[in-house]
Amino acid sequence: MAAKTLTRAAIGLLGTIAIPAMVAAQETPLTIGMSTTPTTLDPHEDSSAPNNATSRHIWDSLINLTGTSANAPELATEWKVIDPTHWEFKLRKGVKFHDGSEFNADDVIASLLRARDKPSQSFASYTRNIVNVTATDPYTVVVETKVPDPILLNSVSRIRIISADCKEAPVQDFDNGKCAIGTGAYSFVSYSPGSNLTLKRNDSYFAGPSHWSNVTLRFLPDDGARLASLLSNEIDIVETLPADGMARVEASDNLQIINGRSSRFVYLGLDVSRDVSPFVKAADGSDLDKNPLKDERVRRAMLMSINRPAIVDRVMQKNGTVADQFVAQGYAGYSEKVEKVAYDPAAAKALLAEAGYPDGFSLTLHGPSGRYVKDAEVLQAVGQMFTRIGIKSKVEVLPWSMYSEAYSKGTYSTYFGSWGVNTGETTNPTVALVATRDEKKGTGRYNGGGVSDPKIDEVLAKASSTLDEAARAPLLEELSTETFNNLWLLPMHYENVVLGAKKTVSYTPRGDKYTLAYDVKPAD
Repeated sequence: MAAKTLTRAAIGLLGTIAIPAMVAAQETPLTIGMSTTPTTLDPHEDSSAPNNATSRHIWDSLINLTGTSANAPELATEWKVIDPTHWEFKLRKGVKFHDGSEFNADDVIASLLRARDKPSQSFASYTRNIVNVTATDPYTVVVETKVPDPILLNSVSRIRIISADCKEAPVQDFDNGKCAIGTGAYSFVSYSPGSNLTLKRNDSYFAGPSHWSNVTLRFLPDDGARLASLLSNEIDIVETLPADGMARVEASDNLQIINGRSSRFVYLGLDVSRDVSPFVKAADGSDLDKNPLKDERVRRAMLMSINRPAIVDRVMQKNGTVADQFVAQGYAGYSEKVEKVAYDPAAAKALLAEAGYPDGFSLTLHGPSGRYVKDAEVLQAVGQMFTRIGIKSKVEVLPWSMYSEAYSKGTYSTYFGSWGVNTGETTNPTVALVATRDEKKGTGRYNGGGVSDPKIDEVLAKASSTLDEAARAPLLEELSTETFNNLWLLPMHYENVVLGAKKTVSYTPRGDKYTLAYDVKPAD
């Protein structure tokens, strides 16, 4: 390690960039109430919105994915396509890690390959096409892909760049702070899993120092606790403002509601692979000799039984929009050919009978508590609606830290999931949620229902390697059509972004629903 550090120091003499002049030091702290608890600080171990949002405070990426899903320079200042399977990235010079060591190509190579090769394979959706990463000089890297990859920039924006010295480090070295060393706007102070993460401002940050001298991320998945902390002025801004607290916030002279639109697609996943599914039984509780969820008629009946407009309007108190497919109209891959399924419980009962279940059956719905907007309440409403058509339903919710890995591995028969479609197109959610699970290809990492549709896999392969946008557009639409006309997933809604904050701060919500301290500003 010592020899490597000396090499970095020598390389750093070759060229630097001017660091923006430091603003006058202000001891102004910021506390954010996070609605979900991250599972680890290791930025390559678990790709989930809570983990990825938290890691952005400490680490940077080659590309900055903005709140509107645009690709902007970060640790890479420019990039170009050398040929269809090789991309060149020019790296920012003069950047230092929080421990004072110089950033260079070694760190990029180590980070991208570590994320690709991690046993958890949590970032496989983003790294699956990366064959190799090499350096042509200390500040130029080349990423080689298996096939032409039209969304590589978006993919590498998800990978945080750690110090190469930590490429072999275990998860605990990140959680205890030993390797929680990045180039980001804030540096690690302390981490109490399930409670809080404390950070301090990086005054030498290449993009200029943050307004906030110290930042505390408090993990408050309980709606009541999060609201109480805001109302008592303990917290400056909270995620996912509970709908039943909006009136109290609106009535306050010191607080405000901040609204925005999210790209997060929420769905019900179903076990469509096993011949006998563990949490599906006959109506009387006895074992079934086959899995009803494999029948498209049953899946359609289930969706027809769910009054999605009522759930969005009443249960979520308008903090969502009914969804029929991965993306809303206007986004790449939205398909006019997707059949919209209306609420019709009488027709749902008839369809169940046609499928051979006139007396229905029973199942257990699994989901997280405190991860999505009103998730436990939404699941309870869905369970009641299923029961009305003869599908006797029990609901079990778990903390996100316990639920997240289990649902993606296919533990459950019916499960509540979501995906932030931050690429603004349909290959990304298809790769993760419905492509056939294949660790070598990096597909289906979150395909908890075991979907394996040859047509989807074939179209996805074409769409993922087609650089021409005009040729790619119909392929993206076909992915939506095939997924949702077969109801491999039951679409529920897109979440809205609703935050509560003191009037002393301002914030523009992001499409990915990340709440980032350096984007929070003092109010004018």
